[in-house]
Amino acid sequence: MGEMSDTGCLVLLGAPLGNPADASARFREVLGSADVVAAEDTRRLTRLARDLDVSVPGRIVSYFEGNEERRTPELVDVLAAGYLVALVTDGGMPSVSDPGYRLVRAALDAGVPVTAAPGPSAVTTALALSGLPSDRFCFEGFLPRTPAARRSRLRALAAEPRTLVLFEAPHRIAGALADLAAAFGADRPAALCRELTKTYEEVIRRPLGELARWAAEEEPRGEITLVVGGAPEVAPERPDDDALRAAVAAREAAGLTRRDAITEVAAEFGLRRREVYTVVHA
Repeated sequence: MGEMSDTGCLVLLGAPLGNPADASARFREVLGSADVVAAEDTRRLTRLARDLDVSVPGRIVSYFEGNEERRTPELVDVLAAGYLVALVTDGGMPSVSDPGYRLVRAALDAGVPVTAAPGPSAVTTALALSGLPSDRFCFEGFLPRTPAARRSRLRALAAEPRTLVLFEAPHRIAGALADLAAAFGADRPAALCRELTKTYEEVIRRPLGELARWAAEEEPRGEITLVVGGAPEVAPERPDDDALRAAVAAREAAGLTRRDAITEVAAEFGLRRREVYTVVHA
């Protein structure tokens, strides 16, 4: 290990999704200077370091779902002793549907600084490539594995107005898309992004029903990120004229001027102000 400092530091490294050229200069710098590198797949990290022509002088240890609980306190001890620990997953940012959250939380609880050398993210890359609205979105990670639990979760998400980003395994993608089409409607726009940044990168932009049929026939392989358009806004049902007059009268009774009451009622029901004005003064 290198020279100790008063306080160690945990650095989260954003790893390339597939193309080594996407590794940042800071990623290379931290990889080449960390005292310990905790990697989701040590062999994959070794290959990446070789592709980047980076020498890793620190100790490389495995850190994946199966040993997170056991290895976290060991790494916190190293951090507390003043060493620099880098955390890297197979691709993208640690903690985002990948190992990392447990170690970040434990390091913070121990008073150890945590920072990041940010890098590629399958979530934002797929979102940007999807052609779907990206000003507001939500990330759901992996759907439940069993069909019943997956359908229940999708029913709860069907009315979500924001663009939805999901991860899914290749052997479950056809079933997931069929359930999505059933829960969200076959016409809901979507984009299936596979092998992002890799040689066979592919983005299929189709409605959910068509995507489900395509996936059943093609059986896509590789790492898949799915982007689904949000639920369309449903205009509130127009009340009858008597209800409109009553709504305006109620606001006037509460202290609003008639003009402001008409404006407020029109906005509530998605109507033009003149339409409400005409009804009130009929």
